[in-house]
Amino acid sequence: MRYAWLCHPATLAAVIVLLVNDHLLKAVWPGFLTGKLSDVAGLVVAPPLVALLFRRRADLAATLLTGALFTLVKTTQPGAELASQVWTLAAGPSRVLADPTDLLALPALALAWWIRSAPTPPTRVRVLAGVPLAVLAVTATSAVTYPKAVSVEADDRRVVVFLHEPAGDLAGLASEDGGATWTSWHSHPTAPPQTARCVPGQPRRCYRIVPGRAAVAESDDYGATFHGSWQLSEGRRTYVARTYPGGTGGYRPEALAVQARPGGGHVVVVANGVDGVLVRDVRGEWRRVGWPAVIKAPRSDPLAPEQRLALALSIAVVLAGIGTGLRRLFLAYALTMAAACWGVSLVVYAFDDRWVIGVDVERALLGAVIVTLAGPACLALALAGQPRARTVLISLGLGALTYAAVTLPFHGWAAGVPDEYGQAVAAAVVLTAGVLLGGLALLRRDARRAASLAHGLQHVEPDVRPQGLGHDH
Repeated sequence: MRYAWLCHPATLAAVIVLLVNDHLLKAVWPGFLTGKLSDVAGLVVAPPLVALLFRRRADLAATLLTGALFTLVKTTQPGAELASQVWTLAAGPSRVLADPTDLLALPALALAWWIRSAPTPPTRVRVLAGVPLAVLAVTATSAVTYPKAVSVEADDRRVVVFLHEPAGDLAGLASEDGGATWTSWHSHPTAPPQTARCVPGQPRRCYRIVPGRAAVAESDDYGATFHGSWQLSEGRRTYVARTYPGGTGGYRPEALAVQARPGGGHVVVVANGVDGVLVRDVRGEWRRVGWPAVIKAPRSDPLAPEQRLALALSIAVVLAGIGTGLRRLFLAYALTMAAACWGVSLVVYAFDDRWVIGVDVERALLGAVIVTLAGPACLALALAGQPRARTVLISLGLGALTYAAVTLPFHGWAAGVPDEYGQAVAAAVVLTAGVLLGGLALLRRDARRAASLAHGLQHVEPDVRPQGLGHDH
């Protein structure tokens, strides 16, 4: 049978191991053993899952393809980056690192092939439970670990920011032009991280990280007194926390260094935790560099909740608008429309960073069932109700405008204008209310126009005179 390999008890045991290891054991005991255990379990599960993608039985091809792709990903940086992008699309922010030592797990393919050669007829229960679990285990990767800039050193030639990556081999970033451009750096710190430094040759000017805050202070009196130089605003702090969720304690500077620049002036480079690099240039302007392109740091979409809300609301607006133009079946359409909107909202809000694997499976499944049942029914009733074409076009336009009205203020907030999240919320509410009120007025005008045309047609007197008859003479 087609599912015999995937639903074999040994394969299902590997599925359970993969789920438990990725979402529990790695968090409790991170290290070599739990890292390699996921690779072994994944190589047992992947071949039978890949085999299902072929129209005909191609078990050997699936096994060889799994091994080739695994080798490519673990031994080349482009392969690892491509895998990261694919997994991010499938399961949210993910990062796959090239690590040749993971090739130690390749003999697990032989175990997978041995399981395939000892088939066990699958029961219906194993098929119904095993296939979704296998897909979930492979796509729902463990929580993302974000790199952190934790230390920085400077000499006359370069500045080096050192990173903490639990499983990575990129030790740091180096700049030889005062923080304008960065390259990868492979070495280790030579001294403990420093939170306060003075400008070389100018001991009056000093900088220090403000304890417990996302701020840097400066002094012009040899460090006797300090005043504010840079501070991460509350709006930017919220943005960083959304971009790198789960980075507790990582949203503030960790260390700094000061470098005197040729020709006068100096730069301050700050290891800014999960937010990467912070630089004060020779003009005295602070700039959040973040993560240079040389390091492919994973990140979450900070606007995902607002985009989900905008999507659900725009769909509701389109469906409600079309309903105003129906000529019949309005009540049935309204009921199925409400159910379809409910299902969409369940699916949209099932994806949440609070959940271990990034998705509330029960809510997503319930929403999918409701949408599957109510969506086609709503569409069928809309077609049967013969909505006016003009109303449909207006409703589609309102849906697009609603999505833009909700999301545009938050895109501005992401760019720093406005800085406060609450101001973006207020702007989104005002814009959305304006679009909805304007759309309602437009739909009502369209309905009155249609009613007026229908009323006029009802009062047109038909010409009943016999045709071809002349006047009497």
